[in-house]
Amino acid sequence: MIELPGSFQLSFADWKGTDTQQQAVLHDAKEELRAGYAAIIASDPESRAVSFYDTNSGRAQSKKWIKSYTDKNVTVIGKLRVFDPKVTLLDDSTTASLAYCTDESEARTKHRKTGKVEGNPPDMEPQVYYLVTLRKSSEGVWQNSSVRSERGKCAK
Repeated sequence: MIELPGSFQLSFADWKGTDTQQQAVLHDAKEELRAGYAAIIASDPESRAVSFYDTNSGRAQSKKWIKSYTDKNVTVIGKLRVFDPKVTLLDDSTTASLAYCTDESEARTKHRKTGKVEGNPPDMEPQVYYLVTLRKSSEGVWQNSSVRSERGKCAK
């Protein structure tokens, strides 16, 4: 399991699959998310842990996301709740989709040099809906292939 510092906490509510294959998808997706935030905190867009949990196309997308923080010289602090996961396994058993939501209301960014802490603007919806496509690698790891997000699409 990828460790995060105490200054940033990810909580995964009800991340339980109905079978072993769904649970494997949820486990690897959870670790990929942890790896991404660990890379932001370590200011490491080239993170090997993220690469482990991403396909080549997913890796490019993750790197861009990580750099959106590191290029501004900020890290993440606070708490991020990740909830309402829904896994769909496709017929080929090597592709899955995962939908989930996050709640950013207790998550913040902190500038590495100035220490300035910022949250989302008050008028910005704190919940974000994600739809992830995952592909099972030859080693049996469910890797992120693509991620789409939409702020405010989560059910309240």
